[in-house]
Amino acid sequence: MSEFDLIHQHFTRKTQHTNLGVGDDAALISVSSNTELAISTDMLVAGTHFFPDADPYKLGWKSLAVNVSDMAAMGANPKWATLAIALPNNNSEWLSQFSTGFFACADAFNIDLIGGDTTRGPLTISIQIMGEIPTGQSIKRSGAKVDDEIWVSGNLGCAALALAHMQGKLTLPYEVFASSAKALHTPQPRVALGLALRGLANSAIDISDGLLADLGHILECSNVGANLQFSKIPHAEYLSTSLIAPISNNDNMGTSYNKTFLNMLLAGGDDYELCFTASVESHDKIIKLSETLDLTLNVIGHIRSDSGLTVHGLDNQILDFKETGFDHFA
Repeated sequence: MSEFDLIHQHFTRKTQHTNLGVGDDAALISVSSNTELAISTDMLVAGTHFFPDADPYKLGWKSLAVNVSDMAAMGANPKWATLAIALPNNNSEWLSQFSTGFFACADAFNIDLIGGDTTRGPLTISIQIMGEIPTGQSIKRSGAKVDDEIWVSGNLGCAALALAHMQGKLTLPYEVFASSAKALHTPQPRVALGLALRGLANSAIDISDGLLADLGHILECSNVGANLQFSKIPHAEYLSTSLIAPISNNDNMGTSYNKTFLNMLLAGGDDYELCFTASVESHDKIIKLSETLDLTLNVIGHIRSDSGLTVHGLDNQILDFKETGFDHFA
């Protein structure tokens, strides 16, 4: 199969809101009036972002989903994507499953694949996504205000649990791993939440590298600090029984957090939930939004004026942590 046969067989589909898509030198799109175009790019590399033997269907889903999550964080409606993929070989069965997973995600969020590129090389997947936002209604990292409440959607730490199991760092019960693996391999971008947060949230980011790292981007861009209450952070049920363990220090007995699980929750990443800030006056509206979307939303802290990020744990003690999240070059 030639490169162009590969593209035609696996990645050419009729588009829904594109003037000219796959098959020409460039795609043509018409952006709605009074909107801004939101554009983001993510790259997934075998051995860095996923195991080389990863299930191709799930990889196809995730490769697009992590980009859709960026649109959700901005309050954008995702509409178009391009795909550039380097393949070690032309494996039609692998490509069929990958493209099926990719288009399953595209269909779920009404996204057109409008172009891209293929080449031979180490397995690398690079996707650019584009979406629309009504002019002036984007949710930026730089909008957090003093006294804002800090919210997160869903549960955190599930993907990190699954990854640790796959890396042999711990052994999870089968049911726990199966549930956690869904979060790792087929994340669910919170697009409906992002769209609903226009006009409610002052700032937002998706949690990809870890809660502390990603919240830190909001704090830096907004020139503020934050206090978090660790007990308020929603997490996988399995972590509830693993986070706190008895400790002995000379003659003093007490309790402390298990650092391994603590780091999973605060810095594990791959959650693709939304972290956002909003004024206290918006609290009740966000609670109603949680009910409407049938999505758990929790307040985990508040924004303060001075810089820094403080996490309060048991008995309001300040937790000391070194890891904040994933960094490709750390």
